[in-house]
Amino acid sequence: MTSVTDSGYNEQALHSDETGQDNASSKVSRWYAVQVASGCEKRVKTNLEQRIQTFDVADKILQVEIPHTPAVKIRKDGSRHQTEEKVFPGYVLVRMIMNDDVWQVVRNTTHVINFVGAEQKRGTGRSRGHVKPVPLSNSEVERIFKQTTEQQEVVKIDMTTGDKIIVLSGPFKDFEGEVIEVSPERSKLKALLSIFGRDTPVELEFNQVEKQS
Repeated sequence: MTSVTDSGYNEQALHSDETGQDNASSKVSRWYAVQVASGCEKRVKTNLEQRIQTFDVADKILQVEIPHTPAVKIRKDGSRHQTEEKVFPGYVLVRMIMNDDVWQVVRNTTHVINFVGAEQKRGTGRSRGHVKPVPLSNSEVERIFKQTTEQQEVVKIDMTTGDKIIVLSGPFKDFEGEVIEVSPERSKLKALLSIFGRDTPVELEFNQVEKQS
């Protein structure tokens, strides 16, 4: 991945029409966020990279990224699995020199919903209601890509609020309950267990419980 400092973006704002075309004919590349169908981020990246070659716009669309951050997933047996987590699920970042042609290439890629930007509420005809792509600021880009290099681990677990669980160890072994809160950063969850006939919230370690089917 190209570093942020080498990416070529700057703080100059683009003056775009509803298709994102730069009226000043700027040659400066900027980062844009593109909303895509949920779970289709990799497919969009692959499809868009193919379209870049097909339409010969590699000099205008310079980079397509799905920012990830290191993550650890805790399985039901308590084992830890190194993985990656998307920083912004449902979005792909594109570094490009915006004009009408490349806007069309990106916008018409399968599973792309739209650019992130400002809705054109005024105007008539084709321009009314369209989204004007707005480039990300320097600080936004730096913050996003910083997360991809930080070594912080984001703990994930295959459980969520409302899941039924059974306790595997500790003083509440064999108790059954319902998850009411999950705290990935602490590797703990809170569940309602029936103790002395009353539903009582109890905090448990991830590896102390198992989700029931």
